[in-house]
Amino acid sequence: MDLTTTYMGMTLKNPLVPSASPLSEDINNIRKMEDAGASAVVMYSLFEEQIIGESEQLDHFLSYGEESFAEALTYFPEAESYNVGPDGYLELIRQAKAAVDIPVIGSLNGVSSGGWIEYAQKIEQAGANGLELNIYYIPTSIKMTGSEVEQMYVDIVKDVKSSISIPVAVKLNPYFSATVNMAQRLAEAGADALVLFNRFYQPDLDLERLEVVPNLVLSNSNELRLPLRWVAILYGRVPVDFAITSGVHTYLDVLKGLMAGARVTMMTSELLRNGIERIGVILDEMREWMDEGEYDSVAQMQGSMSQKNVAEPAAFERANYMKVLHSWKPDPAGQMR
Repeated sequence: MDLTTTYMGMTLKNPLVPSASPLSEDINNIRKMEDAGASAVVMYSLFEEQIIGESEQLDHFLSYGEESFAEALTYFPEAESYNVGPDGYLELIRQAKAAVDIPVIGSLNGVSSGGWIEYAQKIEQAGANGLELNIYYIPTSIKMTGSEVEQMYVDIVKDVKSSISIPVAVKLNPYFSATVNMAQRLAEAGADALVLFNRFYQPDLDLERLEVVPNLVLSNSNELRLPLRWVAILYGRVPVDFAITSGVHTYLDVLKGLMAGARVTMMTSELLRNGIERIGVILDEMREWMDEGEYDSVAQMQGSMSQKNVAEPAAFERANYMKVLHSWKPDPAGQMR
């Protein structure tokens, strides 16, 4: 059974990759991921705010306007409470590269290209096999247009890609009005892979304390449908590798992602909830399913159910929407189903 796949020019022993999460802050966890069967690991993200902080500018930016908004600073963690600073992050990549044989992919999270370029280079020098750009931007300005937001993404990718030689993946959000066009523009800017999709964690309201509070909700398999649909649409049309993240919890989720056209499937919530050992279990279940279905390799199924290859391509568009709406019927007992 050949589970090998390729991603960003790297040959991986299987398509299961732990995505960026707090688990990768510990070298022992990274070793456990490799032992469980992970084919690569994406390191947790180094935030732009941490990069700014090291250059002693963070205090200036965060305290600007402080007199007008006295509570503003409470939204930012104290510098010492960050997972690790930029130098510690680079050292952890070096340690991870020395500790495991699987590829180690760095991750940068931010909204501008300034400090990213320098640290993209440093991450490459630390030995990372690739870099994932997690561009987390919430456009709240009334004056900012959608085209300006899109151009910002493209410029970041161009700037970072031109500064390093290792492959670059872009972790996208699902909120672009023209996803296919955006994917093509990022490919033209130099992206080697697109990771679909970033989960924007939404704040909650504490009605007792009248405060806006962070709220972490782990994903479930139902969330797979959104990236599954878009990878299936993009496969064969945009010349990059695709990774599916969000909603990958079972071997069936992995198989669906591959058949839609993904090169790899990435998971975090499942490992946080049920342990790193789940990687090995899922791989065993994949092999069993593939054996029963008479599949010899992962490559044999990749893209087989993309929009390009299915019998009814319209199922990924409005036709499926209409069919779903008309499929609902009450059961004989009058209950909804």
